[in-house]
Amino acid sequence: MNMYFHELKSYIKSFLIWSGGMFFLIIAGLGKYYAGASSDSGMNELMKQMPKSLQNLFGVGIFDLNKVIEYFGVMFLYILIMVASHAVMLGSGVISKEERDRTIEFLLVKPVSRYSVIKWKLLAATTICFAFTVTTFLSAVLSFSLYSKELYVPQLLALFGCMFIIQIAFMAVGSYFASLFGNHKKSSAAGLSVMMGMFFISIIVDIFEQVEWLRFFTFFQYADAKDILKLGWSPVYPCIAVIITAILITLTFRQYQRRDLRLG
Repeated sequence: MNMYFHELKSYIKSFLIWSGGMFFLIIAGLGKYYAGASSDSGMNELMKQMPKSLQNLFGVGIFDLNKVIEYFGVMFLYILIMVASHAVMLGSGVISKEERDRTIEFLLVKPVSRYSVIKWKLLAATTICFAFTVTTFLSAVLSFSLYSKELYVPQLLALFGCMFIIQIAFMAVGSYFASLFGNHKKSSAAGLSVMMGMFFISIIVDIFEQVEWLRFFTFFQYADAKDILKLGWSPVYPCIAVIITAILITLTFRQYQRRDLRLG
């Protein structure tokens, strides 16, 4: 349990920085909505001037961009990118930071197993992800209160509930690569490469309807705002994310327990 609180304490500064950045992203994005909505040309008309491929990407024709909650649905993709980046680096860092800082021997001399080490580290990372989701949700509610009479709490809860699930999935990706490589730079690079690959697959799925089947290979489509807010959300995707997360965490435990650790 002391290890759990130690991990939480060591990430307080980065948590506050990421939370602050997310707050400014949301409030600035909704500020642009307010400026566009108050202009002579509506948001929908402005978006229709974009190329057809970008219209598909941003949900033009599905979202009514004159409504703040549906404009937020367009913004949500950028929020997911930030959340996914944070989760991958958190999962990688929480597993590999002792080897990175050359302090792993101080951890191993304690009467705890490697299993316990990973357990408390992943619990701490999950807690941080949950807190990050909560602070981002509160930032959205506060921002909505500045630009809208309605807060849309049920819709935001649905969006951020799905966001938390894929956030944990990306954290599991980072932790798995950290247990595999042991090198913080390599594991972070590998995790972020997977994240960016999934992001590009998500863009392809949004632009080309013929490759709809590819959405199963990207976590970003598991929390697609168009599905959640407009088209009808399916619980299948979060269930798949949970299964993949469980597999990756199991592999993290197994790989970390049998890998030679870098002591110096």
